[in-house]
Amino acid sequence: MKIGYDCDGVITIGIVPRKDGIIITGRSYEEEIETKAYLNSLGITNEIHFNPIPFSSKTRKSSGQWKAAKIKELGITRFIEDDEIQITEILAINPDIEIVHVISNLTEKENVRRDEHGIEIQLK
Repeated sequence: MKIGYDCDGVITIGIVPRKDGIIITGRSYEEEIETKAYLNSLGITNEIHFNPIPFSSKTRKSSGQWKAAKIKELGITRFIEDDEIQITEILAINPDIEIVHVISNLTEKENVRRDEHGIEIQLK
């Protein structure tokens, strides 16, 4: 079984991926440096895939569509996700995947950029 993990709302609330788990985040490639620093500070060094869309252009729906394609490409059979919109997009392309839906209000679901400590960055 190949397990995939979302970052925000999953790993950021304390769910630790298995060593062989793959992180597929809706975070933009522009957020790679601070995201990897944050994960490294938690001792998480798993393979991670970033959304190829610029930060200012991504949406919850487009992030879900990108995750869905990446999940299919990598052969993920179980995915842990907190965003209902993204779950819908993932299931549209991967109807047989097992989704673990994390229900929490601990993380903002809209387009928020965070530093290497997981703290929201105020963009100008």
